[in-house]
Amino acid sequence: MKATYFLGGGRFETREEPIPAYGADDVLVRVAACGICGTDVHIWHGDKGSAEVTPPVVLGHELAGVVEAVGAGVTAFMPGDHVTVDPNSYCGRCRWCRIGKKQLCERLYAVGVNRNGGFAEYCSVPQAQCFLLDPEVPLRYGAMTEPLACCLHGIDRARIRTGDTVLVVGGGAIGLMMLQLARLQGASKVVVSEPVAMRREIALSLGADGVIDPVHGSVAERLEAILGRPGADVVIECVGNTLAVKQAFEAADRGSTVLLFSVPKPGTAHPLDLMDVYRKELTVVGSMINPDTHARAAALINGGLIRFEEIITHSYPVEKLEEAILMQMSDASLKVVVEMA
Repeated sequence: MKATYFLGGGRFETREEPIPAYGADDVLVRVAACGICGTDVHIWHGDKGSAEVTPPVVLGHELAGVVEAVGAGVTAFMPGDHVTVDPNSYCGRCRWCRIGKKQLCERLYAVGVNRNGGFAEYCSVPQAQCFLLDPEVPLRYGAMTEPLACCLHGIDRARIRTGDTVLVVGGGAIGLMMLQLARLQGASKVVVSEPVAMRREIALSLGADGVIDPVHGSVAERLEAILGRPGADVVIECVGNTLAVKQAFEAADRGSTVLLFSVPKPGTAHPLDLMDVYRKELTVVGSMINPDTHARAAALINGGLIRFEEIITHSYPVEKLEEAILMQMSDASLKVVVEMA
């Protein structure tokens, strides 16, 4: 099979090698599609992922495919099943796992980060990490389950109430999924702030009540014109730079929740006006990966409740992984997936 290894230093190498072995409790997945994530971009730049990365390793943690074979102890899946994979495994023993916050696990172990993942024709994963997809669901949509599951955890943390107004800062793939989830959660109005015109247009097509170009014109004035008030009840930041974070805090109304969802570059800092937090009585929350939300994400995808056709803009073969990562970093793309022939 073909497998593209990350060698460190921004280098990749596609190798021909045997199909991976699988244990009694494992499922061998013939990968159909695997998304490029911001975490992959961080790793490519030499930064840490959700867990430590030790090259050489096959990256790719947003994968979906068809079950090729199962181990002797597998009872929930059979060859031919369409599945999506939750990449994250937890130790179950550390303090965080034992108090119900396993996303903070001290021994987090992830397919496509520190175990060979989806940028290969086949991937072996524990059956506990697999979730069924309806056969009618395009497998490139199934590859969106993991980022959607992460967004669901963020939405849970933001605690959107029916009738709330929501501002999404950033109209990339994550922001456009957040837009749709906020709608499903009962938000009365959802606004997207995004400097790229193409992304603003797609946000409107996916149901945004209004869009803001944060580069040209006043964000505050535009937001008030759409919402009829100077700020939103919930602000979801999906960019990861200090300008976006500054905009998120400025757009938060009194009593608002600000969700800092993005994965920033390590060491990124933002000066916080503590008086503003006090005066507005803001709630500021973070969000880490997808604890116990993968099944819900798969259910939303199986139910056809999230639109991906406008979000997945580019597809590449596994041999062109570096080109795919560069495209994911470009404003010309939203979501880039690697699809197997």
